[in-house]
Amino acid sequence: MKPFHSQIAAAVLAAVSLAPVVAHAGLFDDDEARKAILDARSRIENTQREMNSRLETKADKSSMLDLANQNEQLRLDVAKLRGQIEVLTNELANAQQRQKDFYVDLDTRLRKLEPQKVTVDGREASVEQGEQRTYEAALAVFKAGDYKNATLGFGDFLRRYPQSGYAASAQYWLGTTYYAQRDYRNAIAAQQTVIKNYPDSTRAPDALLNISTCYVELKDKVQARHALETLIAKYPDSAAAQTAKERLPTIR
Repeated sequence: MKPFHSQIAAAVLAAVSLAPVVAHAGLFDDDEARKAILDARSRIENTQREMNSRLETKADKSSMLDLANQNEQLRLDVAKLRGQIEVLTNELANAQQRQKDFYVDLDTRLRKLEPQKVTVDGREASVEQGEQRTYEAALAVFKAGDYKNATLGFGDFLRRYPQSGYAASAQYWLGTTYYAQRDYRNAIAAQQTVIKNYPDSTRAPDALLNISTCYVELKDKVQARHALETLIAKYPDSAAAQTAKERLPTIR
């Protein structure tokens, strides 16, 4: 600010110096007076130009400073926006991952509810998860030697899933549980159901063999032989038929 004040002071001095030149113009001749006036005017004009230049320079500096401040503010705003974008991008990625996990979990749950392809007694069948679990639970009880509860388990299964791919096998094991409890009459009835309802099942030949065994226990050799003969006639290529051929001569 000091140079600026100095220029103003110079302008004032120049203006004051013009007064005595005019006041004493009579002391000089016309040419000298005009020259003095022109010289004073020239000094004033130069001073004004310099002052304007100084003022313009100051204005430019002020403008540059404003621009610098604006640029810094913009830089801060951009940095802030970048930070917000990073946060939003991260949140979006997390949301997408959660959505993906949700659909994977949903698909897994739905697949568990959908019927599954399984092989039952050498044949492929479509069974539900609950259906398979119920059958396997009853079979596990039978293998554990708890024949009474196994009977209840297989009976419950057949009531709930009469058209199941496991039905023939469940019916066969039901007859076997009765046999294990020496309930030969119910064992025969259960195995006859296998032959009647599932004649094409691989369990049917074994069911006839078991029927014969039950009749032997009941001392009914006629029915025991009849069951073996039926087995050999209907299922000649089965392993049970070979066993029937070996037993038949022993039942007289």
